[in-house]
Amino acid sequence: MAGHSQFKNIMHRKGAQDAKRGKIFTKLQREITISAKLGLPDPAMNPRLRAAIQAARKENMPKDNIERAIKRATGDGDDSDYVEIRYEGYGPAGIAVIVEALTDNRNRTAAEVRSTFVKHGGSLGETNSVSFMFNRVGELVFPAKAASADAVFEAALEAGADDVQSDDETHTVTTSVEGFAAVRDALEEKFGAPDSSGLVWRPLNTIAVNEEQGAALLKLLDTLDDNDDVQRVSANFEIPDDIMARLTA
Repeated sequence: MAGHSQFKNIMHRKGAQDAKRGKIFTKLQREITISAKLGLPDPAMNPRLRAAIQAARKENMPKDNIERAIKRATGDGDDSDYVEIRYEGYGPAGIAVIVEALTDNRNRTAAEVRSTFVKHGGSLGETNSVSFMFNRVGELVFPAKAASADAVFEAALEAGADDVQSDDETHTVTTSVEGFAAVRDALEEKFGAPDSSGLVWRPLNTIAVNEEQGAALLKLLDTLDDNDDVQRVSANFEIPDDIMARLTA
């Protein structure tokens, strides 16, 4: 029985991992499709599409999936019309939350996002109700092995970046929205493709939460992230490392 139970447990974990990978692929495919639709279907001429494809490759998405997602942008085999929508609200402990979605059904996504906020002790607000607590910035993340911290800092400064933060694993380059494209192109040429790049919401200040608040908040964020329509979730919270370790154990 022990072996049987262990096998069932392994299969359950594999099923959960496969489901999670499927959701990641769905989100990435939508980003590829809308990036190709808003620009050109050629990644060499469309930086957003190039970044989306790079993200898909990092997740080991099959080449056929990437090509199908690009073809959907030209109406080949899919009549879905995805639009970008931003939702804003408050989570437990008054934490500000921004949800960015790609959806082909505004009413469905709005209802699901609103329901998720309510079920997890939050409330959905109006557009711009919390975004004033964040800065909209460009962000590029390179692996530490791309170059030394000094080399990345000097190249980023020369390209017009606002800030660089380096640690043992990554170099995170911050730019203005207006300067993002120029910095990205200059650093890609010098260091290769970043692990991730795009415009992000960065909180001006963070709010520290305790373990109970953190647990409730992470449930809200995880449930939002599980929604196929939701692409990114940003929030202005801070959880101490020891508490985070217990919550994610």
